[in-house]
Amino acid sequence: MGSFLMEEFVGNGALKELVPKLLEEGWDDVPTLKMMNTEDMEALKMTMQQKEALQIRAYLHDRALTQYGNKLEFSEKSLLELLALSTAALASQFGMRRGHIARFTDRTPACGGPIVMPPSHTLRSTARSLTELQSLSSKKMIPRSPNRTNNVSDGSLEQSIKVKEGQYVFKGIVAAQPAESRVCGCVQPPPIVDSVAPYSAIESISVQKLTPEYKVGMERLVKTKTPPMKASELWRDKPAVLLCIRRPGCIMCRAEAHQVYSRKPIFDALGFQLIAVLHEQIDSEVRDFWPRYWGGVVIHDRSMDFFKALGGGKLNKDKFITGFLLNPRAIANYKRAKAIGVEQNFKGEGEIKGGLFIVGSGKNGVAYQFIERNFGDWAPHAEIIEICTRLQKQQIGYEQQSTIQEP
Repeated sequence: MGSFLMEEFVGNGALKELVPKLLEEGWDDVPTLKMMNTEDMEALKMTMQQKEALQIRAYLHDRALTQYGNKLEFSEKSLLELLALSTAALASQFGMRRGHIARFTDRTPACGGPIVMPPSHTLRSTARSLTELQSLSSKKMIPRSPNRTNNVSDGSLEQSIKVKEGQYVFKGIVAAQPAESRVCGCVQPPPIVDSVAPYSAIESISVQKLTPEYKVGMERLVKTKTPPMKASELWRDKPAVLLCIRRPGCIMCRAEAHQVYSRKPIFDALGFQLIAVLHEQIDSEVRDFWPRYWGGVVIHDRSMDFFKALGGGKLNKDKFITGFLLNPRAIANYKRAKAIGVEQNFKGEGEIKGGLFIVGSGKNGVAYQFIERNFGDWAPHAEIIEICTRLQKQQIGYEQQSTIQEP
């Protein structure tokens, strides 16, 4: 998986001179740029060379091979022509290593396939606003009944996902992968809570913002130390997906963060902001993590209260030996992350498990949470997007109903 730094993505080729125009037209982050279609390219009056460069670099980015971007682009070959080259040609002409050649020629998308916009949304092209996108999606929505309150915890959302999908069992709005016995049943997995954290457990948490949302040309970290703030200020006006990171140098945490942020255009269209929550602050680790693996806001939860909320009031912890080395599911999670080209280090505390919250705007509360039962468990992306879509529909329905009731 490639870096989300725009400078690294475009390299020194044909796209570099286009960056100012991309910024002006709103294509200011890598995930959105990668979803550009032919119509968008024509609107920007991109040359054939720039179109082919974008195709090559997006393909390399998906496979963590952006270091070859300049060489491949300067060859003046199309992506299809490059994929048709022999192993010997790729090695001799571009200095590609054997393992990298295997990754390059494997056309199977990493981690479950290409990222596409939901059918009810369109990717914003150039200056298209979020309001316009919501207007498009609202045409397919039914207004809410006037006797229902604007509260996502009214039970309708909870009832809607009390189903089984594959290996996931949803208990209301709390999700976690099922536990497996360890060492033939001799080691039992730590218990997890089976109820969603109350809003009161997270609204007053004191947090500190470490990074802004990434845009091209901005500083790598917040220069001046920002004062602590109440967590509720984060989602006062806009709902949020909060990814609680166990350790930003962890290979599995980085892979999860990368996969979630890769879907930023979808969350933008749904009106959600992306926030990563760290329980310890190591500046060098934050710099390595943002924006290479995550381009959203990063906050520091010094008291670890978000992590305690995931554990029902106490930290959800596991030991390295019993929780990882002797846990087949955790080992599988590690192999999944390693296979998609993620680097790692071992700095920081790594036994406090994370998870994910989806929080409605204002005081609407916690709509969903996912608990990292095994090291490296990810909340299913389709499930996250489904919950965000339902929240958006509820919010738009409420706003439409309020407009109708106005004298």
